[in-house]
Amino acid sequence: MSDSATGDAHRVAGDAGRADATGRVARDLDQVTAGAGDGTRAVRAGLPEPAKYEPTLPGPVFAAHYHLPGEPTGPYAYGRDENPTWTLLERAVGELEAPGQDGVETLVFASGMAAISAVLFSQLRAGDVCVLPDDGYQALPLVRAQLEAYGIEVRTAPTGGDAQLGVLDGAKLLWIETPSNPGLDVCDIRRLAKAAHARGALVAVDNTLATPLGQRPLELGADFAVASGTKQLTGHGDILLGYVVGRNPEAMAAVRRWRKIVGAIPGPMEAWLAHRSIATLQMRVDRQSATALAVAEALRERPEVTGLRYPGLPDDPAHKIAARQMRRYGCVVSFSLPTRARAERFLDALRLVDDATSFGGVRSTAERRGRWGGDAVPEGFIRLSVGAEDPEDLVADVLRALDASAA
Repeated sequence: MSDSATGDAHRVAGDAGRADATGRVARDLDQVTAGAGDGTRAVRAGLPEPAKYEPTLPGPVFAAHYHLPGEPTGPYAYGRDENPTWTLLERAVGELEAPGQDGVETLVFASGMAAISAVLFSQLRAGDVCVLPDDGYQALPLVRAQLEAYGIEVRTAPTGGDAQLGVLDGAKLLWIETPSNPGLDVCDIRRLAKAAHARGALVAVDNTLATPLGQRPLELGADFAVASGTKQLTGHGDILLGYVVGRNPEAMAAVRRWRKIVGAIPGPMEAWLAHRSIATLQMRVDRQSATALAVAEALRERPEVTGLRYPGLPDDPAHKIAARQMRRYGCVVSFSLPTRARAERFLDALRLVDDATSFGGVRSTAERRGRWGGDAVPEGFIRLSVGAEDPEDLVADVLRALDASAA
């Protein structure tokens, strides 16, 4: 056998060995990190078996098709179905959302909306009833219109006060968003999940704002944890990504089938960048949460600020429930200024905060949410996403901009 042929044979054998070891390595890692902190878990999440002379996190695999002699019994057959880079990312997300839990599956998508749509449209049929929050993500009204066009009844209720309990009877699926975006209301996931299951309904929780380091919906009784990885999970404002984590094999098989049919898949580069970014998740989340609390405390002292919300504030209406189910309170602070003009002057005066939509990035952003329409908020309502800047610098910038906006 030639040297090149020998090398090829060794590489093939090595690849097969690594594929066979995937499950074992994941189990070994879970055992090692079972009692570890969130930082250790985030840094190690989803890494493959160490191989001599190979990178700790392999680079992205760009493939539309794979070598496939004989029967297609291996893990990778076609690029729309599976990809090795997705596999590592999915393992990482699963280890964060459901550490130590058996039978949990993770699927990654091209965006958060792709993940949301996959759950809703794979689980519901004409004649079914779905319960949505009426104060959630701005795109949910568009989703509602499409569900109703397919003959699905949609009921809505606010997040706060566990109001969705009042419209659960006969529902097939309950969709929870806690904390809600942009109002930051919180509901009791465990209570709602128990009530929904007693009525035969599945429960999905949008975990985007909290992240898996803030709360773990599956541990609280939900069937699905769904999120936009575009936000704080990846944290740099340069990736569109979504994911679904679930414990019900039949339900997750339907979600997987929907992804295959629709083709709502992430690119390998996006998946690799996301996995790389997760390593710093704990550091970013801790820094941003601490600074968000500092900003909220500073805003609380300003007479022109009304409707201030941050679940980490001890006097926030949602704090009691949030403290029971959240380990970190997130990076978003919301509040209102007296008028639209005052809010716009405030945004113009900021120097360390970009006027941009979305949230969760290392660079602070803020926007007047009313400019989009669709959110039931005052004209002067501000959603502020706290980044990783020095806390004292960011607080000073916010207070200076408030002073400048008064002129």
